Amino acid sequence: MKSLPKNSINFALISFLTITTQPLAVADEAEDRTSDEEFDVISVTASRIERKTKEVAGSIDVIDSERIESEKMFNIKDAIQGSAGVLINSKNSAYDSRLIIRGAGQKANYGVREIMVIRDGVPMTDPDSFSRFDFIDTQDIERIEITKGPGSLFGAGSAGGTIQIISKSVFDTDSNRVKLGAGEFGQQNLHGRLAGDINDNNAASITASYRKTDNDWRDWNEFESKQLALKHGYLLDNGGTLESELSYHEADLQLPGSMDDEEFERYLDTGEQKDTTSSPWQHSGRYSTIWFFNSRYEQEMDNLTLKPRVYANQWDHYHPVTGAINDNPGTTVLGTDLEITYKHQLWGESTLVTGVTARRDNTEGAKKYTYADVETAPPPAWNPTGPATILHTNSDRAGDLLEEEDATNTLYGFYIQETMQPTEKVNLEFGFRYDRNNFDIDSTAFGEYSYGSGTYTFFDTPELTKTDKTFNLFSPKLGLTYALDQRINVYGLVAQSGQVPSESEIQSNPKLDAATAQNVEVGFKGREQAWSFDLAIYRTTVTDEIVSTLNEDLTTEFQNAGETLKKGVELSGRYDVANNIWLEGSFAYSDYTFTDFDELVRNGRSQTPVDRSGNQLPYIPRQQYGLGLGYYHPLGIKAVIRSNSWGSYYVDNANTEKYDGYDFLTNLMLSYQTGSHTLALNVENLFDKRYATEVKKSTSGNKTYSAGAPRNAMLTYTYLF
Repeated sequence: MKSLPKNSINFALISFLTITTQPLAVADEAEDRTSDEEFDVISVTASRIERKTKEVAGSIDVIDSERIESEKMFNIKDAIQGSAGVLINSKNSAYDSRLIIRGAGQKANYGVREIMVIRDGVPMTDPDSFSRFDFIDTQDIERIEITKGPGSLFGAGSAGGTIQIISKSVFDTDSNRVKLGAGEFGQQNLHGRLAGDINDNNAASITASYRKTDNDWRDWNEFESKQLALKHGYLLDNGGTLESELSYHEADLQLPGSMDDEEFERYLDTGEQKDTTSSPWQHSGRYSTIWFFNSRYEQEMDNLTLKPRVYANQWDHYHPVTGAINDNPGTTVLGTDLEITYKHQLWGESTLVTGVTARRDNTEGAKKYTYADVETAPPPAWNPTGPATILHTNSDRAGDLLEEEDATNTLYGFYIQETMQPTEKVNLEFGFRYDRNNFDIDSTAFGEYSYGSGTYTFFDTPELTKTDKTFNLFSPKLGLTYALDQRINVYGLVAQSGQVPSESEIQSNPKLDAATAQNVEVGFKGREQAWSFDLAIYRTTVTDEIVSTLNEDLTTEFQNAGETLKKGVELSGRYDVANNIWLEGSFAYSDYTFTDFDELVRNGRSQTPVDRSGNQLPYIPRQQYGLGLGYYHPLGIKAVIRSNSWGSYYVDNANTEKYDGYDFLTNLMLSYQTGSHTLALNVENLFDKRYATEVKKSTSGNKTYSAGAPRNAMLTYTYLF
């Protein structure tokens, strides 16, 4: 077969390189390193060109294949947790990750917002910044790159940063395997990959994965996922490379209800969340099917490289949530990204990256229903014929029609960035991204759920609403990196990113503007054979922050209000104690405050603005830190123990109460490899801590808790061929 293209060769080499949060490779590989270039990894996410991470002006974490292969990878959080400044949890241990980077994403009630998630260059994030992980086969990941804060050329409206998930290349024929796993709480993991050469020019792979868990330590918490992917690679005679993928994903996810104070205390005693919780919504979940296609071409022509890409996906879901059941029969997504890279001499060796992006998401016939099976309280004595308050749901069966909607979301973008090396020690990059995002939404409402009364109300006449809203986002960036010596670089970064409201926020208030995040950052990066570290100090100002308010009828509306200031320090590092023992650590200090914010607080049926300026943002701990210890023996024995801690945080905007967080939540991995066979044991929450992944408090004073999973173990056998 012909030589692999350069990007495929990088995939193969990256697993042997050191990263900030990972140990060096085994001893015999480490002894062969002779230059500082071999102590760093290549990143492609921050600037769309291949650069060593210490040369990039910005904070980057690269999670390599060694870390990924040591985790059971039921959830993307298995690999990401422990990264400084990144908060991630899951209510199901499946794909329902709640992700926060430097405070961005904090307002999302579920899922991921304000952070661009990319898989192999294709955005998994909708134009309104909502991301889903049900597209992603976590068993087929080669590496993960995290860029924190504004500044990524991939990020269309991503104030928090960018996460790129890079799957195994079709040209990687050394990762064929069968993987079988079983564990507590009904955990099952079946995975297989077969890749090979068809002839001198063609390669193909097939990947299949099945994951399941019943999580029977609490009610309504099952998960099942089926995924199948076909990939094809073609090497053209002119040196070009064409890689394509067609995949199918089916994911069923149940989301358990939250707990009140009394129920949380009972969980702390028993370690279980059984029977009905006080939450009325007992049957939330997401049940989706997705077809996904992606094709990318790369062609080098002297100093010019062309990288066009097209992608398409079609997804549907049945999504019971608070107050209603969303039933989307299908959203069709069509997109393209046409990228050009030009190497030249401008001020020393320079690289220009430019391109255009276009995407269209079209949804027809999306519906919203009542819950058909509910238990209600008797109507009040003063209104015996009035509607009955919903106490809790008895199933997730759809009832009466509440709303119909057609929506089209169109995104057009342009990006350009120049990277120059005027001297051997200096790297300079500057550029911008411009995006134009249009929402065209037609909805017909037949009724609604009233959060104030806890009842469904139907209108005498259907209410028709048309929303046509366009946002223009300008995201400039200027970065400078200077090499103090061969081991340590210092960098500075100034960047801005816009953040569009979600579709539901726009429908609530069509006058909403996009929020704007402006970031100033300095940092140090060190790389050596036995150690590495990253230090970042940043200051981010967010203006026109989008906040929720309660109207007189107790419905939720969103408005642009005030400003927040986010200041922080992030430090992570690794040290090789010996050839086969390594230590790692991370620490983040976050000081996030409202600098201008009036919160509308309900008092009966009226609202009173209360100044929250100077208060801390809720849910974000001041301190977050992690520790890790790893051991490798030449006979094939490996042990890794990692522990993460979240400090205390306020649970409301008023800063009236704190949750203590948790200390040293510990995971353990033990494995033994002999030849092509590997047996691994993963234990989560080793010391069986009882804790909450999330605590919230409403303006009325009610608190809700989401419980963390108890100790659980999973045994996995892998055969490589």
